[in-house]
Amino acid sequence: MSQTVAEVIVETLEQAGVKRCYGVPGDTLNHVTDAIRDSSIRWVHVRHEEAGGFAAGADAMLTGELAACAGSCGPGSLHFINGLTESHRNRAPVVLIASQIVRDELGFDFPQEIDFNAIYSSVSVFCEEIRTPAQARRKTAMAAQAALAKRGVAVLIVPADVSAASAPEEPAFAVHRAQPITVPSDKELDRIATALNQGGKIAIYGGSGCHAAHDQVIALAERLGAPVAHTSRAKDFLEPVNPFDVGMTGIFGIESGYHALRECDTLLLLGCDFAWRQFYPEKATIIQIDIDGTHLGRRHPIDIGAVGDVAPTLDALLPRIRMKDGRAFLDECLEHRKKALARQEKRAVSGKGGAIHPQYLTETISRLAAPDAVYTADGGSPMVWCLRHIAATGTNRTVISLTHGTMANAMPQALGAKAAFPDRQVIALSGDGGLAMMLGDLLTAVQEKLPIKVCVFDNSSLGFVELEQKVEGLIETYTDLHNPDFARVAEAMGFWGRRVVQGDDVEAAVRDWLATPGPALLDVVVDKNELVMPPKIEASQVFGMSLYGAKAVLGGKAKDVFGLIKENLLN
Repeated sequence: MSQTVAEVIVETLEQAGVKRCYGVPGDTLNHVTDAIRDSSIRWVHVRHEEAGGFAAGADAMLTGELAACAGSCGPGSLHFINGLTESHRNRAPVVLIASQIVRDELGFDFPQEIDFNAIYSSVSVFCEEIRTPAQARRKTAMAAQAALAKRGVAVLIVPADVSAASAPEEPAFAVHRAQPITVPSDKELDRIATALNQGGKIAIYGGSGCHAAHDQVIALAERLGAPVAHTSRAKDFLEPVNPFDVGMTGIFGIESGYHALRECDTLLLLGCDFAWRQFYPEKATIIQIDIDGTHLGRRHPIDIGAVGDVAPTLDALLPRIRMKDGRAFLDECLEHRKKALARQEKRAVSGKGGAIHPQYLTETISRLAAPDAVYTADGGSPMVWCLRHIAATGTNRTVISLTHGTMANAMPQALGAKAAFPDRQVIALSGDGGLAMMLGDLLTAVQEKLPIKVCVFDNSSLGFVELEQKVEGLIETYTDLHNPDFARVAEAMGFWGRRVVQGDDVEAAVRDWLATPGPALLDVVVDKNELVMPPKIEASQVFGMSLYGAKAVLGGKAKDVFGLIKENLLN
């Protein structure tokens, strides 16, 4: 008996390694979901397609394997757009099956007709429609191969009449997984080595391209006597077991990472694409190595650029590097790190009068969680606390949204992480605003038996937006949130839930929350006055906060200003 196109699509994705498909069923998708029912692929039924896009991206990012999602025509597949934009910018290999109305009605403004190609082409590595049954095998294989090879989202647009049609008998199209090793030429390596050997105060700045190069980066740092700063995406790979680590730079980083990059005379960028130009050194020789040649010099002018995989490139470079005699700059940066961490630790304590500092909550979770836990964190302050206060163990992982910078990513990404790793602890650090956006998908955790642990940083505000407004000298506007007791809401959905309002209760509550066998939610009322302090406070920020203070006092908010000063500036 011949296969339908839907069966061919699902079979091809199975052969490409897809194990899970996240989505919401619907009329034009019916033949696809029926084919998935008879396959080895697990259908994860989310309540909102945006959550499915986030979940599939976390699944693919953490496993390195292809994940899928699928939606109905019109609004169904359109709802994936934000979750899949996040997944694409996280370089996660995901295939979206975007089912479409029948071909005879395309182009006539038929109900639920959407031009998916126009919408998804800018946030995908492949976006094509299967126009005839004869194209099904080849285009599905091309989509899977593009997602895996280019590390991004591939979109297959499938009209309903095509998915229901019989597919011609033909050989399968295999999905190939090429793994080339790219190294700069000897001439380029010699030039890089000369610049590093001549450098005085050398710093290394590593990004996610260092994911398989921990040992090589450490060996190079030792030979150069160089501090190693890293991007947020490289935290898992470069922070553990690294005596040269000076932390992150950027607005979410710490002072020692900022100091290392600003004070060096030679900077080596390894597999990083850090966008904020003001954090690069003003006067230094800058060398950049990246697997993507279009990244060279696109953030800041560089002196030497080369294309290569970081690990094999450093293997080829190391024999050319002379051992440095002194390590004065390294010791200076490590001393800055020691002082910066001490300042951080002063805030990671239970606040006076029972107030709960979010840093204390985060460090308590880090201390009590499993060493190989997977953490997701919402855009905004939970992401900052995660990056600063969750200790990288070498086996744990963090999934955050920095390149896309979206809200509401943590909980649905935790769903995908737990589906991919059922035996690992998966912890979502959610903002109250972010969780409220996607609250319905707590039901997915219950229905799909995904025992995620959700911690809500409940400050009854869009805290990061408030900070941005205050730094600009503006009064906080439209940022207040009237929240429910999230623990009781979660309990009504089938979660274990508890609300914590006193610092003395945090540790016991975190223990119980992590120990419960099913999905669990901890609603923690954290100090609303706690600010995310940048590694280096600029004059413009001081002026902005001063202006905010004056406006707030004149507007009758003197108590708020005093609380802000007392909690952050005086301490």
